[in-house]
Amino acid sequence: MVNSRNKGAGFEREVSSYLFDETGIKFKRDLEQYRTGGHADLIPDDPDFPFTLELKRYKDAPIGGAPAWWDQVKFAADREGKIPCLIYKYDRKPIRCVIPLNSIMAGGEDYRVEVDFPAFCFIVRELMS
Repeated sequence: MVNSRNKGAGFEREVSSYLFDETGIKFKRDLEQYRTGGHADLIPDDPDFPFTLELKRYKDAPIGGAPAWWDQVKFAADREGKIPCLIYKYDRKPIRCVIPLNSIMAGGEDYRVEVDFPAFCFIVRELMS
């Protein structure tokens, strides 16, 4: 049987490493998320990083992630004054990232866009430049 906590922690380390390789920003896991909830999964060492990150690693689930996952990251992002980003991965599938459309273009406040991980890293670099 798979230990879901270990699976999630491993995914957090994997994404943290990828983000560092792509952006040069270091991330650490927020262990407070397990105690109280409403926190980001990864904390950047650069306060200008524009996103609050919620990571999910599951066997499978709906395209775009479960609606409750978006609600969770939206709540945490609102608390932090940042842009929500849901990063998820299903077994044998690539990493996907869901962000609000208005984070990359004017308008579209009620819409979300899903991109692959390299595109998300590109968006981060563009927003931070």
